[in-house]
Amino acid sequence: MNSSLLLSTISRYVSLSTEESTQLVSALTTKKLRRKQFLYQEGDIIKHAVFVTEGCLRSYSIDKNGFEHILQFAPPGWWIGDMHSFISQQPGILNIDAVDDSEILLLPKTELEILYAAIPKLERFFRLIAEKALATYQHRLIDNLSLSAMERYNNFCQLYPSLIECLPQKHVAAYIGVTPEFLSKMLNQIPLKKQV
Repeated sequence: MNSSLLLSTISRYVSLSTEESTQLVSALTTKKLRRKQFLYQEGDIIKHAVFVTEGCLRSYSIDKNGFEHILQFAPPGWWIGDMHSFISQQPGILNIDAVDDSEILLLPKTELEILYAAIPKLERFFRLIAEKALATYQHRLIDNLSLSAMERYNNFCQLYPSLIECLPQKHVAAYIGVTPEFLSKMLNQIPLKKQV
C-alpha cells in the first residue's frame, strides 16, 4: 500500500507516533481507477474519505443543460469528496471520476470515527484541512462573482500548477466557468512573451 504520501501530508500538520501511523494505515484500502472511471456518481452516499496517491480525480456536477461544472481537481496529495454527503450520509450531488489512471486510499467513515477517538491528533488534522478547504472555497466563490475569466484562469494556474499542461482544455474551462471555445479564444489572444 502506498501510504507514505498520506503520512507525509499529515506530518505537515500533526506528528503521529509509529503506533498511531500503523493504526491509521491498517484502516485504509487501496483502489485503482482507470481514466474516466467513476468513483461516485450523483445520488451515491459517500462512505469514505478519499486521498489521491497517483493520477488525478475531479468532482463536478452537471446542470440541466448538460454542462459540467468542476468543483475540484485532486492530484496526488489531495483529498476529494462530496462533503455534505459524507457528513450527513445523504445522497450526494457530485460526480467524482478519474481524469487519468489513478490510485487512491479509502478511509471508511466508520473507521474514521473510531480513529478520532483513539488518535485525537487526527481529528485536529482533519479540522485544519477542512478549515483550509472552506477558506479556499469562499475565496473561489468571491472570485467567480467578481473576477474576469482571465483572472480566474490565472488563479487556476496558481492553484494547480502541476495540472495546467496535462488537463484537457474542456476541464479547465468547466472549472473556471467558461466554454472550451471561449477559453481557447482567450488563450490565443495572449501575446507571446519575447524570447531573450
